[in-house]
Amino acid sequence: MNLDLGPELAAFRIEVREFLDDYKDTHGFFHHEGDYHDATLKLYRALATRNWLALAWPREVGGEGKHPLYEFVLWNELARYRAARPPLGSGIVAKTIIAAGTEEQKAQYLPALRTAQIAFSLGYSEPEAGSDLASVRTKAVRDGDNYILTGEKRWTSGGHRADYLWVLCRTGTQEDRGRGLTILIVDRRSPGITISPIPATGGERFNEIFFDDVLVPVANRVGEENGAWGLIGTALATERHVQFSPARVRQDFVDLVAWLSERGLTDDPLVRRRLSETAVIVAEVEAHALAMLEAVQDGRDAAVEAAANKLAGSEAAQAVARVAGDLGVPDSVVAGSQIEFLWRQSISETIGGGTSEIMRGVIAGQGLKLPIR
Repeated sequence: MNLDLGPELAAFRIEVREFLDDYKDTHGFFHHEGDYHDATLKLYRALATRNWLALAWPREVGGEGKHPLYEFVLWNELARYRAARPPLGSGIVAKTIIAAGTEEQKAQYLPALRTAQIAFSLGYSEPEAGSDLASVRTKAVRDGDNYILTGEKRWTSGGHRADYLWVLCRTGTQEDRGRGLTILIVDRRSPGITISPIPATGGERFNEIFFDDVLVPVANRVGEENGAWGLIGTALATERHVQFSPARVRQDFVDLVAWLSERGLTDDPLVRRRLSETAVIVAEVEAHALAMLEAVQDGRDAAVEAAANKLAGSEAAQAVARVAGDLGVPDSVVAGSQIEFLWRQSISETIGGGTSEIMRGVIAGQGLKLPIR
């Protein structure tokens, strides 16, 4: 599969690879606890010295004004090296503030996001509103110049480290569904916030966050009251080309082949057949990525292509990691091995960023124009 995007982007890819020579051991792409966080933050700040966290931001707010394909090349290479995933702050958060924030919000948050001085965590999912965000129940009631925020968020990645929480909350009625939602920027250290860990099988930490009458200034509202639904849809659309990188799946497959070869198994006809079948799945992921990038390059709505890319990539990550176990290789399930770690890491891929079921719904409803109930 040819992922060559032309001479300018090829030159940028080489520049990124040369930069990453000093950061090959960051290991911040997969979710860990411990020392990896500090190494990843160091990498983000090194990227910031080149203004690469703001590649596609407009120049008037401190960005480079590059085409979004530059962002794809950058984060696809970081995925290949397993160095880091794109931070939510300089992506979804910053681009929403650029599009809908006040001048005061732009001045307060954008410089710090561009230089990796502050971090955000997304407060979207809840116990009864995982992928169905229109069902969010966390409530914000306006009281003068503040909102009083009450409720619970769950599965919040990085919530215990973030400086700010990007909270999707209900300011309308429950019956309003998506029409009654608002985005608030909430200081994580505000009185009334309690954060509890949820350990996961992959070694990462999720969180549940409780808001008990937390005061949030109205000045921290992004966009109009009850206007969040369009904002989160646009934000996800502008970030889909960097969130699920085909290079990660390709590298997983390369590691799998090397791992099986070290055990002298790649000459076995059954193993070779299974690897051939898996290679086709990996190539399909790359094909979906190219379709998505073509839509991005043409300036078209890439929602369907991005959903297909996310669906193919997350399920392929699981398919690759499952091969060794399916073949009956004993140490594929021994804690500490690379393949066992890839399997544990792949489990949450079909959930985070939108479940496979939601992605199929987008493809069916928007792409195939099928009625969705």
